[in-house]
Amino acid sequence: MHSPIAILAKSHKFFTFKAQKLIAETFKMFKLQKTNTTKKILFLAIGLLIANSIRAQQFFHASPTDYSSDNFYQLKIGFEAGMNSSNTTTGKSSPIFSTSSLTGFNAGITFELPITYPVSFAPEILYAQRGYKAVTPNGNFTQRTKFIDIPLLAKLSLGPVYFYVGPQVSFLTAKQNTYDNGFVATTIPYYNKSNSKTTYYDGVFGIGFNLNQFIDIHARYVIDLQQTAANGNGYVPGYSNEVWQIGLGFKF
Repeated sequence: MHSPIAILAKSHKFFTFKAQKLIAETFKMFKLQKTNTTKKILFLAIGLLIANSIRAQQFFHASPTDYSSDNFYQLKIGFEAGMNSSNTTTGKSSPIFSTSSLTGFNAGITFELPITYPVSFAPEILYAQRGYKAVTPNGNFTQRTKFIDIPLLAKLSLGPVYFYVGPQVSFLTAKQNTYDNGFVATTIPYYNKSNSKTTYYDGVFGIGFNLNQFIDIHARYVIDLQQTAANGNGYVPGYSNEVWQIGLGFKF
């Protein structure tokens, strides 16, 4: 009995051959009907549509059960995008600096280098938006930050489910504080100094699920491994940034 993977591969070859034959016949018809421009365009469009449809079907309907070690030992490059929900840790319970979460966007390039089944090395290069909303005795403000994140993850694949954990280096590229009306202007410089480091070291752990060989959905938690200031100050205490992420990944 043939396996589902073998049947899928055989079917793909059959339909690809049919599409190629149809396109060849279409161009042959071009030579026989040189005077009918409308027919030429119509037949060409139909041929290309069928060929592209078969290719798309191969991508989106790939076998979700091919998790063999043979398939594992392939270098994978991809793209991912998703949403962030970021906040501070210490700030959530501070009487002088109460914070709430802020939503942002993340996207970037992913790699997967097999080590030994089922463990692989999965580095990424991501653009990420973070920040928080703060309530202080001097007024309320919102801090928005932009980072380049480089997570270096160990990935454990167990069938369609996978887990990953590892360190991350984050480089701050932009920071903006927006103050509500009525904020005490003389205290703004103190709040502007918060979160002033340009390099952060984080811990990452998460889980994902492969919808098929090309598409996955994943979620992760990221936490700073050190606070923004060792002792804090009278306006902004030392705190760590934390981020919850969810997203889709696409492998090529």
